[in-house]
Amino acid sequence: MQLYNTLSAQERALMIDDAGKQRLTLSFYAYAQIESPTQFRNELFLAWNPLAVLGRIYVAHEGINAQLSLPADHFYEFKDTIEKYKFMKGIRLNIAVAHDDHSFLKLTVKVRDKIVADGLHDATFDPTNIGIHLKAKEFNDLLDDPDTIVVDMRNHYESEIGYFTNAIKPDVDTFRESLPIIEEQLSEHKQDKKLLMYCTGGIRCEKASAYFKHKGFENVYQLEGGIIEYTRQVKAEGLESRFIGKNFVFDHRLGERITDDIVSQCHQCGQPCDVHTNCANEGCHLLFIQCENCAATMEGCCSSACVEIIHLPEAAQKIIRSGIKNGNKIFKKGKSEVLTFKTIWTPPLAKAKIKSEVSEAKSVKIKKKLVGKGIHYFAKAGIGQFYIEFGEIKTGDALLIKGKTTGERLVTVGEMFVNDAAADQAVAENTVSFKLPFRIRLSDKLYRIEK
Repeated sequence: MQLYNTLSAQERALMIDDAGKQRLTLSFYAYAQIESPTQFRNELFLAWNPLAVLGRIYVAHEGINAQLSLPADHFYEFKDTIEKYKFMKGIRLNIAVAHDDHSFLKLTVKVRDKIVADGLHDATFDPTNIGIHLKAKEFNDLLDDPDTIVVDMRNHYESEIGYFTNAIKPDVDTFRESLPIIEEQLSEHKQDKKLLMYCTGGIRCEKASAYFKHKGFENVYQLEGGIIEYTRQVKAEGLESRFIGKNFVFDHRLGERITDDIVSQCHQCGQPCDVHTNCANEGCHLLFIQCENCAATMEGCCSSACVEIIHLPEAAQKIIRSGIKNGNKIFKKGKSEVLTFKTIWTPPLAKAKIKSEVSEAKSVKIKKKLVGKGIHYFAKAGIGQFYIEFGEIKTGDALLIKGKTTGERLVTVGEMFVNDAAADQAVAENTVSFKLPFRIRLSDKLYRIEK
């Protein structure tokens, strides 16, 4: 009886591509009294593994918190597996705004003390005494009420790339930090103001609204289903999105675009940018915002010191990072001294060129020939690897890399390695690698531009 994931991320990615099925990314949560979290965890794994469900799921005595993806054609089977539990009948599933087949690459179901780490140890606290849920239109209406105080219950790296205008955005790394800070900051308004909260999918507001009511706040409201459900309702009902920018998500995408406003800046050069990345130095792995130019110049690293480290032999890198436990330190981009433009600020809004890569490639008619497909991206070194299926490519060739998430990117081949050896030409059945200033996916196609 298999109760744990046995495949590597790369093996799973190849299986996803070979299956050729569209996958849905979704999240849900439920507070409930679970007598045996371990038994519940094992039941979920056994039910979901055969359905090719992948994701990160936490279970505890207080309930379940899940972010996952699954093949679209298994959706109703999956729904049946959760609705067999009474406390999850009719549960709202927050479907992602945009889907990526590789958003998760393994199924991890973990037993935790709590499904949301809140740092609370008060026996008199009742987590079921929650605030009033508001749908998108009701939330928009209350935003215009002068007696409303809007609070973002997410962490600083989330609110940095997208938020509701005029919201209080605590400069915190974890949810547990935000509760006492917000209570102290708003202590004079427990009776005279309406406290309006939002988060990604609603789970943090469930706990926070109960906490603030426990602390004496009388008028507590929360966005039902969080930003994810708000966005769905805004689109379905033709409402104005009062949320601007991107919604940070906890999978490899690191963000879903809600509007074309860019509300943040590259932490290295200060140019408008809202693309999060992790430092290519695995011993650092700092989460920060980096534009394409800086990604190319700094080779995906947050500092020159990290650039030096990634060029060391792998054995030397392992020695350097041995014993390092980063944990939540990777989120402390606001505290990192190596990043020049790292403070929380309110810049003039720039507009994201959401389709610029694609439209530029399509604006000029070019002849292209399919030659291969992407098979791996080495983030640490910034190298893309492709399998040549047809024809050949040579150094100096203009190439088009095309994919659903990658878009359409034009590159010129410089130095390349064929079957791990430096070469000037790659032919069918060769594996070729070369430097790229952007990430590729396994589903990407490689074309040679014909002259």
